[in-house]
Amino acid sequence: MKNERILYPCYFNAALMRQEGRRVSRGRAVKEPTLADLEKAAKKSGLVCRPEQKHHPSYWWKKEGRLVVTWDKSKEQLLKTVASRLERK
Repeated sequence: MKNERILYPCYFNAALMRQEGRRVSRGRAVKEPTLADLEKAAKKSGLVCRPEQKHHPSYWWKKEGRLVVTWDKSKEQLLKTVASRLERK
């Protein structure tokens, strides 16, 4: 749908390099984020979201799921917003 962005846990995984799928800086990334972690962070930010049991194309074997978020600004802003609310483990 329009104004929906998809977020995968690998975007926020500190263990991955940028070319492996991480989309936020190492300082904002967390160790082994889960779909539940992303959902909690998005809800803390006041975002409307829904989890889906679909996987990132590059990590099809992980079955980690994805989060669909209603957002009308840039995806980079969304990534920073959610990353700022992720809890460090």
